[in-house]
Amino acid sequence: MKVLLVKLSSLGDVVHAMPAVQDIRRALPHARIDWVVEQAFAPLVQRCEGVRRVIGCELRRWRNSPLGSRTRAEWRAFREALRESAYDAVLDLQGLTKSALVSRVARLAANGKRFALANRTEGSSWEAPTRWAADVAIRIEPRVHAVARSRELCARALGYDIPADLLYGLRADAAATAAGDARGTVRCVALVHGTSREDKCWPESHWLELGRRLIESGCTLGLPHGNDQERERSERLAAKWGAAAQVWPRLDLGQLTDRLAGTAGVIGVDSGLSHIAVALDQPHVQIYNFDTAWRTGPVGAARQRAVYAQPTPAVEDVWQAWLQVSAA
Repeated sequence: MKVLLVKLSSLGDVVHAMPAVQDIRRALPHARIDWVVEQAFAPLVQRCEGVRRVIGCELRRWRNSPLGSRTRAEWRAFREALRESAYDAVLDLQGLTKSALVSRVARLAANGKRFALANRTEGSSWEAPTRWAADVAIRIEPRVHAVARSRELCARALGYDIPADLLYGLRADAAATAAGDARGTVRCVALVHGTSREDKCWPESHWLELGRRLIESGCTLGLPHGNDQERERSERLAAKWGAAAQVWPRLDLGQLTDRLAGTAGVIGVDSGLSHIAVALDQPHVQIYNFDTAWRTGPVGAARQRAVYAQPTPAVEDVWQAWLQVSAA
C-alpha cells in the first residue's frame, strides 16, 4: 500500500502528525508512506521514522506571486514530483483549502481514495473545500487533542485500531548529538522563548530569574532563535547571564533537532520547538498563557509538563515543574 500524508504546516502541527505515521507503520508494516510538507519543515520530516519520501512545496511563498514565472516553474516541478507515484490512500491531515488542492493534484491508484476531515475541531483551522475534495470525509470529535485528531483520521481511513502507546518516531543524528555532548550540552538547558504570537510569550524578567536558578543549580543555558527579533532577545538575556549562556547559531530544523536532543532538557513557551522537545522525549516544561494545553500540550508523559496561568505562569511554578520533569 502506498500512502500519502498531506500536512503542510506549521511546525507544531507537523510534529503532532508524526505519531500517526508510527501507527500506520505498526498496523501496516509494508505500507510506503510519503509526506507533502512546506519545504522549511522538510528537514524535520526527514527525521520521522517510516517516511519514505518527503515532497517539499512552497505554497506560502507561491501565493505571494501566483502568476510569476518562478512560481509557475516551481509549481510544475512540484506537481510532477507529487504525481510520480499513484497512491492507494491520500490523507489530508490539514483540513484547509491549500491541503485540499494538494490532495486533488496527487495521483490515485486504481481503487485509491482521498480522505479528509469532515468538520472543524475546537481551536483548529478548517475549511470546507477539504471535505469537497475528499472521496471520504471523516467526522472527528470536536474537542480533541491535535495528536489524537491525526491518529484517529488515519486509523479510520486505513482500517486499524489506534495503538495504546504514543510514539513520535522523531530521530536525532547520533553523531551530531555526541558532538553536542562534547561541547558540554549535556548540562545545557535550552530556553525556547520565541513563538509566532506575542501573547504567548513569557516576560523577559521571568526568563532572567529562571535562568539564574538554573545556573545556580549547575546548568548552562542554550538560546535558540528563528528570526531577528528572537535573536535580539536571546542576546539581551545572554548578556545578563554571562558566560553560562550561549546564543545558538541559526539552524535548520534538522540541525536544531540534533542540538535539542543533546541537551539536559527544554523549557519553552507554546511553540514548535517545544513540541519538538516533546517528540524527542526530552525533560520539558511548556509554558501556557492560555488554557489550550489540552489541545497541544504534552500527553501523558512524566518527563513533560504543561504549566498554565493567567496572565502568565509564575517563575516558581515553572521552576517546580522543571525539578519534577528533570528528576523523572
